[in-house]
Amino acid sequence: MQSDTRTISEHCRSANLKTERVRIAITLPTFRRPEHLIATLDSLEALNAGDEAAVVVMDNDAEVLEGAAAAAEWLKTARLKGMVIVAHQRGNCHAYNAGWQTALQTFPELEHIAVIDDDELATPGWLDRLRKTAERTGADLVGGPQTPVFSDPSLERWRKHPVFQPHYDRTGPVPILYSSGNVMISRAVLDAMPRPFLDPAFNFIGGGDSDFYRRAKARGFTFAWCAEAAVMETLPSRRTEFSWLNARSLRNGAISAIIEKRQDPGVAGRLRRMGKSVALLLASPVRGVKMWARTGSAVAGLYHLQVAAGRLMAEAGLVNEQYRNPESN
Repeated sequence: MQSDTRTISEHCRSANLKTERVRIAITLPTFRRPEHLIATLDSLEALNAGDEAAVVVMDNDAEVLEGAAAAAEWLKTARLKGMVIVAHQRGNCHAYNAGWQTALQTFPELEHIAVIDDDELATPGWLDRLRKTAERTGADLVGGPQTPVFSDPSLERWRKHPVFQPHYDRTGPVPILYSSGNVMISRAVLDAMPRPFLDPAFNFIGGGDSDFYRRAKARGFTFAWCAEAAVMETLPSRRTEFSWLNARSLRNGAISAIIEKRQDPGVAGRLRRMGKSVALLLASPVRGVKMWARTGSAVAGLYHLQVAAGRLMAEAGLVNEQYRNPESN
């Protein structure tokens, strides 16, 4: 398979990148965060993974290329080797697809792809812990927590809001994963899944990862969680504003309805989804009071109501494209 140079182009690579030695490619999508991108790369270099790991940076801003330029300069002196590509089509699904495709093409002995975002920092042992969990459990895909780090310490109270909570709290096999911000995927999964890996229909609403995991599960692939393999996610203060939390909660509901529609299309499927959404709406006051009591936050208590509303809005075709304007996300 050859890269489509209209949509993917190589910007640079380490001068002494030994492609045949690489077993794990760490794919790192970026969009207009050059300073934090360098911090992410520094955290990856600190893992001391050796020649068996390489980083693939995917700049999704083909116009300005701030990330590509910053990463290219970083690679000149870094112990961690890798390459920088440009994903010319805007959207996070396009960026992920470009990185995964490039890794498969570039590293003939590739065994796993790991993913970290450009607003995250790898913790010590991150890569090794994901891999060991995969070996121990036999899972094809292993995820880990994205621990929030708020830019203002006074915002720590928001940590208990559901949108910032990990989906699992114990290491071991799990039914499925939901986020691509911290995950390791075996090559067998990528070899088996149809291209594009992530459906571009989810580019600006999110959920392409959840849809990918659902399809991978349908093909018999298995999942695990590694609670010790955390990444630290830097959160700007705007992500604690009600408008952002409301939009994210509504979006979560919409994504769940959209994915269920793909699994169960047709009139009967829609009736089942509507019934589930209405049931969630009716249950949301009681669930909300419990959430409020547990977190001490009335805003967090609205989460279940917002998810139910988001599901119903999606049935009417009203889906918030929260990633359409990354600067405000």
